[in-house]
Amino acid sequence: MSGTALIVIDMLNSYEHEDADLLLPSVRAALPRLTALLERARRSDAEVIYVNDNFGLWRSHHDELLDTALSGPHADLVEPVRPDENSLFVVKARHSIFYQTPLEYLLRQHGIDTIVLCGQVTEQCVLYSALDAHIRHVGVIVVEDACAHIHRDLADAALRMMERNMGARIVRSTAEEIF
Repeated sequence: MSGTALIVIDMLNSYEHEDADLLLPSVRAALPRLTALLERARRSDAEVIYVNDNFGLWRSHHDELLDTALSGPHADLVEPVRPDENSLFVVKARHSIFYQTPLEYLLRQHGIDTIVLCGQVTEQCVLYSALDAHIRHVGVIVVEDACAHIHRDLADAALRMMERNMGARIVRSTAEEIF
């Protein structure tokens, strides 16, 4: 395997949860870098895979999740990162993008051995996903300025843990070597 995929975590979000007020400023700050990263991935023909919470609606199809997020009060944060016709989509129920999802199988089928993580939130879903990737011998790049956080101090600690304990490469969105 020698492929790289961009994984967009939980960006199709209605922001109707208890931590939304703490999260929203960070999402707004990360959004321009995340959209630029999406454009770079698409131009380089890297696989783009959205992995998103299902909002507890097990019947949900990705279009239904997108419609829910776009009809929420913060559609302006969703519209710029909406999946295109070539994007792949995986629904998750817990923090990790791998936990009880077909993502590992999908990566293997597409010859992907490195994932580039962006989205939300650094100290939760990004951290747990990096750990699960490390356990599966999948390389991890975390684009720190294209990830949103709830608590800056916990996000900083999570980035250090991912780099030190999981061998993740922590980069800025302007790094040349991402794709």
